[in-house]
Amino acid sequence: AAPTRAGGDDGKQNAVRAGTLRLARSSADLRAASAMTRSSRTFRAAVDGARTRPRVSRRHAARMCGIIGVFRQDGAAAPELYEGLLMLQHRGQDSAGMVTFDGLRFRERKDNGLVASIFDKRAMDALEGSIGIGHVRYPTAGGLSATEAQPFFVNSPLGIYLIHNGNLTNTNELELSLGGRMMKTSSDSEVLLNVLAEDISGEMTDDPEADLDKIIFDACTKTMKKVKGAYSCIAMVNQVGLFAFRDPNGIRPLVLGSRKSAEDPEKDEWCVASEDSAFGPLGFSRVRDVNAGEAILITPEGKMISRQCVNGQISPCIFEYIYLARPDSTLNGISVYEFQLELGRRLARRIKDREEWEIDVVVPVPDGSRPSAIEIAQELELPYREGLVKNRYVGRTFIMPDQRTRELSVRRKLNAMRSVFNGKKVLLVDDSIVRGTTMSQIVQMCRSAGATKVYLASAAPPVKHPNVYGVDMPSRDEFVAHNRDEEGVCELLGADGLIYQSVADMLQAGRSMNSQIERFDASCFDGDYVCGDIDEKYLENLAKGGRGKGRKGAAR
Repeated sequence: AAPTRAGGDDGKQNAVRAGTLRLARSSADLRAASAMTRSSRTFRAAVDGARTRPRVSRRHAARMCGIIGVFRQDGAAAPELYEGLLMLQHRGQDSAGMVTFDGLRFRERKDNGLVASIFDKRAMDALEGSIGIGHVRYPTAGGLSATEAQPFFVNSPLGIYLIHNGNLTNTNELELSLGGRMMKTSSDSEVLLNVLAEDISGEMTDDPEADLDKIIFDACTKTMKKVKGAYSCIAMVNQVGLFAFRDPNGIRPLVLGSRKSAEDPEKDEWCVASEDSAFGPLGFSRVRDVNAGEAILITPEGKMISRQCVNGQISPCIFEYIYLARPDSTLNGISVYEFQLELGRRLARRIKDREEWEIDVVVPVPDGSRPSAIEIAQELELPYREGLVKNRYVGRTFIMPDQRTRELSVRRKLNAMRSVFNGKKVLLVDDSIVRGTTMSQIVQMCRSAGATKVYLASAAPPVKHPNVYGVDMPSRDEFVAHNRDEEGVCELLGADGLIYQSVADMLQAGRSMNSQIERFDASCFDGDYVCGDIDEKYLENLAKGGRGKGRKGAAR
């Protein structure tokens, strides 16, 4: 029989579970399945041990992504997932995926492209069900196929779909532990899904009569103790509900929202997303951040259950506030917009020490640097002007798949207004300078538009180290600040002066807005990785296998 939604009492729930797990109707069956898994794992280990060459991972990180899950009491979840994904499109423009559940079956749609181009009316009409999850991502090395798009699915046990934002740092070890489970893709997210599925299966084997809610939480606790790295995840588990969890360091964001059902105001509806900016168009109100090491379950009846699966200490990625997140989002109790304003105020104090700089006007590099540039202009008592006009129909250059595409995109993306630059000494403010490709071309644009001097101010410190937790910065060689001091970077970019934010000021800005955060992950700036398992060998392998292979920073 096809699976149906779980009933209210334990007896009915166990009866439904028996109908759902058609291949495991008894504890004996489950024990036999477990033995087969152990046998296949032993065989896999023997084969791996016999190999003469060291095993090289071909797994690719999820990189920067946006995730959302919606639970409704009645009505279709797909239109709300669509609106939410549009609000998260800045987090990934390569592919998008969505899956819904109507209590009987899952319905999936995913492909390469933007949200609006993938989910036309026909696709939306087919996505029936009042619960669903959605995902957007941007490209990874060897991962441009639509099959790499999320969500990912495993049929056993129960039937689970999962979406993931972040990057696992012990994927090789995890994959070896999975025994006979085979992967369809090269994504670390699929490995994570299978680890969770294996732990759920193990819990069901150990206690087949246990409540499914307890099984899911116990399994997630086991998974969190095995998995290293960054992961904010949302899953749909057949007969269990919408399930979200976050790594013990809380590196990637995950926010919970709620609202009352329009059909029955006594009942709650829920949303979980990477950023709370996705809540506004949907009418959800922010409840709180999902805690580090916490899991949250929304049952089929709409009850919210939470458990602190492992001890956690929030250490969010500070690059989220600088570049990745929308300014109208609040993450871990910190307003992204207010954080960016504070960066501008602190940087302005340092610019004042550059007495030799003669500045006529402050111009932001749109869009992310505007808050910082506004504060800098105010602190320096200088005019603020929008001198660079942005073409809104070109994607973000930072997440373009290769260097050549980024270089071409810059010229299509921005145009300098001569009326602002002609005869002026200009201070250009950017949120960050990573590879320098964009900035070196912008400096040339400003000079062509008549600027007599071009000074640069970066609201972020120099990026010198790879990001291993889900941002596409895998190789030191591609960073313009790698093995260069401030003067060397300035010369390479063709500017008349350059100033960076200090790491200390950046971290103090964050702590001043949430004193409960003792530590941020600022590894791309200071090389201090919060998970504590990153060594030089790992970084070398990352550079060889990632998108950073062969890429360099800016060139004159």
